[in-house]
Formats: sequence, C-alpha cells, structure tokens
Amino acid sequence: METVSIVVPTYNEEENIRLLSEEVIRELGQNLADYDYELIFIDNNSKDNTRNIIRELCKNNPKIKAIFNLKNFGPDNSPYYGLLQATGECAILLCADFQDPIDMLPQMVREWEKGYKVITAIKKTSKENPVMRLFRTIYYKLIRKMADTEIIEHFTGFGLYDKEFLDILRKLDDPIPLLRGVVAEFGENRLEVPYEQQKRRAGKSHIKFFTLYDVAMRSFTSYTKVGLRLATFVGFFVALLSFIIAMVYLVIKLCNWYAFNMGTAPILIGLFFLGSVQLIFMGLMGEYIISINRRAMKRPLVVESERINFEETVK
Repeated sequence: METVSIVVPTYNEEENIRLLSEEVIRELGQNLADYDYELIFIDNNSKDNTRNIIRELCKNNPKIKAIFNLKNFGPDNSPYYGLLQATGECAILLCADFQDPIDMLPQMVREWEKGYKVITAIKKTSKENPVMRLFRTIYYKLIRKMADTEIIEHFTGFGLYDKEFLDILRKLDDPIPLLRGVVAEFGENRLEVPYEQQKRRAGKSHIKFFTLYDVAMRSFTSYTKVGLRLATFVGFFVALLSFIIAMVYLVIKLCNWYAFNMGTAPILIGLFFLGSVQLIFMGLMGEYIISINRRAMKRPLVVESERINFEETVK
C-alpha cells in the first residue's frame, strides 16, 4: 500500500492542532482508504501548548510524527525541511490554521495518480483582508514582470509534491530556499488547482511585516537581475540629466552674468536627490549581498531538538 505524507508546519497553533489532525485523518479514511498515511508536524519552537498536544497525538497514533525545531527558523525553512523528511510516495504541504481546505487532499491525490508530479493550489479568491490581497496581487504582477523564471501567482506552498520532486529539493542544498520559486523553476509536469482560501479557524497569524518583506526581497534577489541593472541605468540617466542641467545653467549664466543669480537651492536639491538615489541602490545591493552571505555560510535549514515516531532519519 502506497503512503501519502501530510506535512503541517506549526507555530503557536494550540487551538487548531487537535481538530486539524482529526479532520485530516477522517478525510483520508473516507476518501483515500486505499492509501496509508503519515502526518508530520514540524514545530517552529512554539511558545504555547502546541508541542504538548503534538506529543499526545503522537503517543496515541504512531502514524503521527513530530519534529521540534531548536528555535524559530522562519516560515520558509521549516516547511521546506518538513517536506524533506517525508517518506511517502507523495507529500502534501498543509497549513495548520485551516486556511487550506482539507477536502482538497483527495482531489490532489487523484490528479497525482494521473501522472502529475507537482500540484500547486492557487488562491483564486480569498477571505483574507482585501487590502492585503491587493498588495499581494501587485507584488506578484511586478515580480513576474521582472523575474528571469516563471513566478506562480498566489501560491503559498499548499500543494502535492511527488517523491521525485522531493529528491530534487534534497539535492539543491539551499540554506535559504524559497519553495514557490523552486516549484516554478523545477516543477516538471505541474498542474494548477484553484481554491478559495478560508479564514483562520482559531488564533491569529504570526507572520509580521518584516517577515513578508524578507520573503519579498528574497524573491527579488534570487530570481531577478533588474535591481543591479536598474542601478546602472538610473545612474547613467541621472548623470546625463545632471550634465544637461549644468550646461543649461552655464549658458544662462554666461548670457545673463549679472541678472541671473543661481542661489543655493538648486545645489541643495541636487545633492539631496543624488544622495537619496545612492542610498536606495546601496540598500538594494545590500539585499543582494545579504542573500549571497547567507548562502555562503551554508547553515542548516533547521536544527532539531527532538523528533517523535521516526524509525530512521531522513535528511
């Protein structure tokens, strides 16, 4: 009997974990009875009662497994690492807050049976804050225009991944992976499945502004060259514009030596303008350097403090 792995990243989800596991197991039992399963929780150092609940679930069901991270390694590394630990013929990444519909699991498996290696769930509609969705849409449109590879719009990682694709993830050896980018770049024979993202069943989101900013900048620095090239083009344009303005001022001054008084305002405005342009592109190049530095350090995706119900380590 083939095995389906369900990978669920958690962080302070004590109100959702127990009910989520019950509904996942019920869905698998009713609609995927011809498959065995493993349910892997990978916890990102929760501060509430999440870990104790997971331990209890693992004690009562050996098919429920757990990985406890030593610290919080972020919302990208932890799910990615969890997928690498899957031992099934395919793995489904599922969020713990019920925003990803559990009743889509059988649909994904049936599509996988048809030969698709990667099935990506795309948020066609969402019950999230409309302002946030608008900003996400704008971001996806911009990054898609600038990226060197395909960018999947409104894809959060919720989807099914064949074991052959998981082997590709293991070989990449990237310390700061961006799953949505890797899926777009290496996801052969991929199918997109639309869905409506639900509201959180309980609790609140722990994704902060700077976390979203970090993900956005990693997408930008990992999959586009436009930042560095833009610095070159803008620098050349500003230099040309400055030269033209300087020549105009020189001609006017020569023609009206006593009547034309330049004053200090143009000088100050020019200095502030050029200074701001330099700071913007220094910061942008700094983002590229940060990305290079983090990859050069080759730190592990996560460091485990404990794992439960794993017979042997899969890394």
